[in-house]
Amino acid sequence: MNLKSLILPLALLLPMAVNAQSITPAQIEQFKSLPQAQQEALARQYGIDLNNFSISGPQDQRPRRVDVVSPLRDTGGQGDGGVARGEQGQGPVSAGDKQARDELTPFGYDLFAGEPSTFAPVTEIPVPSEYTLGPGDVLRVQLWGNQNKQLELPVSRDGTIDFPERGPVSVAGQSFQQVRDQLTDLVSEQYIGVKAAVSLGELRSMRVFILGEARTQGSYSVSSLSTITNALYVSGGIKTTGSLRNVQHKRDGKLIGTLDLYDLLLRGDTSEDARLQAGDVVFIPPVGPRAGISGEVYRPALYEIGSRTSLQELVRLAGGLTPQAYPQITRIERTNEDYLRIIAEADLTRASDRNARVQSGDRVTVASIADVTGQYIEIKGAATRTGKYAWVPGMRVSSVIRNLDADLLSFADTNYAAILRTDPETHRISVLNLELKAAVTRPGSPEDLILQEKDQLLFFTNAGKVSFELSGPKATKHDELKEKARQFSREALFEPVIKRLKAQAGPYSPQQTMRISGPVRYPGEYPLPATGTLKDAIFVAGGLTDSASLYSAELARRYTDANGVQQTRIIELNLTDAMAGTSDIRLQSRDRLLIKSIPSFGTTRTVTLEGEVRYPGEYTFREGETLGDVIRRAGGLTDNAFPRGAVFTRKKLRELEARRLREAEERLKGDLLGVQLEGNSFGGQQEEQIDQARGLLEDVQSSRPVGRMVIDLPAVLADSGYQPIRLQDGDQLTVPAIPQAVSVFGEVQFPTSHLHSPGLTVDDYLERSGGPTRQADEDRIYVVKADGSVMLPEQSAWFGSRSQQLQPGDTIIVPIDVDRLNQLELWSNVSQIVYQMALGAAAVGNL
Repeated sequence: MNLKSLILPLALLLPMAVNAQSITPAQIEQFKSLPQAQQEALARQYGIDLNNFSISGPQDQRPRRVDVVSPLRDTGGQGDGGVARGEQGQGPVSAGDKQARDELTPFGYDLFAGEPSTFAPVTEIPVPSEYTLGPGDVLRVQLWGNQNKQLELPVSRDGTIDFPERGPVSVAGQSFQQVRDQLTDLVSEQYIGVKAAVSLGELRSMRVFILGEARTQGSYSVSSLSTITNALYVSGGIKTTGSLRNVQHKRDGKLIGTLDLYDLLLRGDTSEDARLQAGDVVFIPPVGPRAGISGEVYRPALYEIGSRTSLQELVRLAGGLTPQAYPQITRIERTNEDYLRIIAEADLTRASDRNARVQSGDRVTVASIADVTGQYIEIKGAATRTGKYAWVPGMRVSSVIRNLDADLLSFADTNYAAILRTDPETHRISVLNLELKAAVTRPGSPEDLILQEKDQLLFFTNAGKVSFELSGPKATKHDELKEKARQFSREALFEPVIKRLKAQAGPYSPQQTMRISGPVRYPGEYPLPATGTLKDAIFVAGGLTDSASLYSAELARRYTDANGVQQTRIIELNLTDAMAGTSDIRLQSRDRLLIKSIPSFGTTRTVTLEGEVRYPGEYTFREGETLGDVIRRAGGLTDNAFPRGAVFTRKKLRELEARRLREAEERLKGDLLGVQLEGNSFGGQQEEQIDQARGLLEDVQSSRPVGRMVIDLPAVLADSGYQPIRLQDGDQLTVPAIPQAVSVFGEVQFPTSHLHSPGLTVDDYLERSGGPTRQADEDRIYVVKADGSVMLPEQSAWFGSRSQQLQPGDTIIVPIDVDRLNQLELWSNVSQIVYQMALGAAAVGNL
């Protein structure tokens, strides 16, 4: 056989492989005989992956798997995957009912749900012995013994196979078992010492129609062994608008059978799943009446029902009742003749109710038994094992909480707990305070309260323990710990209790709440203690802190006067008597208790003395004490001190300067941006001047506020009538040693400090620093004295002129000439900022 004769059938063969058609071994062998290059070229031409195209090794005679249906894509609840329209009947329905009904989905439609991915026939179906052969089927005969051959014998259109050395053999219309026996006998008669094994190879395909409410209607090529369910699977299933209980099988326009898929889904019964023939039609009519069932059943869903379906049959369709079902209460929502939605109830324990007919659009809800209806107590909050526990008469708190460490969380409050009690007759709640530690350590004592049925024990967070655990080395789950501590706080656990106490209040039953504030551990609103004592109210709030004043407290009480108007009465309390339990004051509805703090409790005011002080350090001062008093307490100044250059800083001034610097920085940024956008308004020197402004902005951003207040320390120490400096918390005094230098900063050639020489003037020191630069403003040169005060040589009578001599510790500042630049607010801002920086630099630089 030449190459051309091979390529032509293979060219037709390869596209067939794409469509998953079976390929004969002879054709495979022909393809394998081609050179590798020609195999790859043919594969590229027809889009075949040689890795997936079995062309090497022993031939596998099993039919290859063909994925004819792919999973249905998630439509987000839309389309056929959602609840079909008209499934619940008609009539006005509330939004809540509609939402609950929409949660139910039609039963059974996901069995065949999918999307057809190919029109290839399904061949992975076992062949029964009674299968009737016809044209298109292929018989495989394996001979062994004296002769070893494998024959593939297709059934021709006239119903015969061409058996080698024997001629035509008629097989059409016979069962596979009959043909197998016939061929086995034929081989044994014609060939001596040869045996045969007969099997079916390719099966004939046939075309059937799937119509009606199929997910993908159309004509499908299926195997000759296909049944109704096989065809439904190939077509991708049934839409939710189609019936599962009346799938019709038609042939030549006549109905020959129906299939109820509920029999298959619920009982596994395939007796009505008839085998199809060529030209058959599978028709899915619209869905019939539906009813929904929810609640305590195993398969809540929407079910297609018949005209005589009973309530018991609907429950059976839903898988039956769960152990938690309460069959005596079964609610039925139904649309009446006036198209109004009504509710009826049925008792499934009565035969008459079980046999009641279900109507289209009904919604049946089976009630559930309550989790626990009685004979219990409940533990909530910061306990190791929360939940409901059996209650027996005479049970005490120590019967439930036996060990504070084992039964409570590590951050629980072990001193206080609360018992929420419900009156069985009025259903009103009250709160009992529990001395938890005493109850657990002394079982049977008066503190170990007797529990009643349905009592709730509330255990709270101890904020101090939480803070300790968060700071500990083993605190690896901080977020989880914080969340639990918040959930079990007094505020969180008492919130629903407070709401219920307010809800149950009335004209003859005042609201049983009170509020406590001041130095208690957990201020807030609480249930009114059953005893009504101040001591118990403070106990609920976690007790007093050490800043509480025991001499005075205040109780604000609302009352109604003779005119029916609410007024407020203030009652002064002796907290010592209240904590001792000797106070005769009893708390009432909505009382507000204010615990007062000890004045100035815990307030510590300090001033820091540094430098040339005999005993430097951080000193605590009394209210009204002055700087001179503290310096005398520190032993005064050393012999090397330079009091005239002392720097006194104050925290509030530092904060003020920082705020002013931030504001000036923001203005400077805005003005600088405006200058850049103006273009050439500065002429050729624009870039240079903008760079200078940027440099000033960087200086401002890097500067730190000092908060210096100019003082005359020698006058303070001499007590010569100088205004006394009253100290504030955070004040700091730094006394430098006697200086020997005069500093020159700003627009000079070489900013530095020079050794002080008697007789030298401002001009002399400027000359020693190389003189002013081109940008210097020589008319505004000023001097910062050692004590922080500022003098202008051109305007001060003290200077007279720049020929005035300077003293050690003085600083000369040469500012930039802002008149040379554009007269914008930008440059005045810059000059102010530079001025502030110069003051700070001079103050710190001379220390």
